[in-house]
Amino acid sequence: MVQIYNDYKDHADFLTVYVREAHPTDEWQMKSNVKDDVCYAQPKTLAQRVAIANDFIKRFHYPITFGIDDINNAANDAYSAWPERFYIIDESGRIAYRGGMGPFHYNPDEVRAWLAARYGAVKHDPAGTPPTAGPSATPPPTSSARGSS
Repeated sequence: MVQIYNDYKDHADFLTVYVREAHPTDEWQMKSNVKDDVCYAQPKTLAQRVAIANDFIKRFHYPITFGIDDINNAANDAYSAWPERFYIIDESGRIAYRGGMGPFHYNPDEVRAWLAARYGAVKHDPAGTPPTAGPSATPPPTSSARGSS
């Protein structure tokens, strides 16, 4: 997601919303969480959820604006976001793209394709030169992307 953000941040606003912990130590801990040292209990207070989000942002140098769902999970309930999901909201506030629920139907390539159709594909040179955006063949209707993951 960070690469998509870097490629399209001049064209669209991005927002990550941290919802319920996907694999908390007190519910459904996974070996990969232990391996990656991201082991947290399910937060019971907003302060605990904020602390986990801040740890993530700092440890992984996460550049995308970060929102935090309230402890009653209003954003998660409204968008069926758990454990992960992409949305693109157009400039009129309507959902222009609703990605599948993760992890099995979480597809960043679909988000990239939508953004490329709207703003032009970003090509990466393997030699490491900066990406360039090309013209779009058939952009979607007058929507601008406001991504959420």
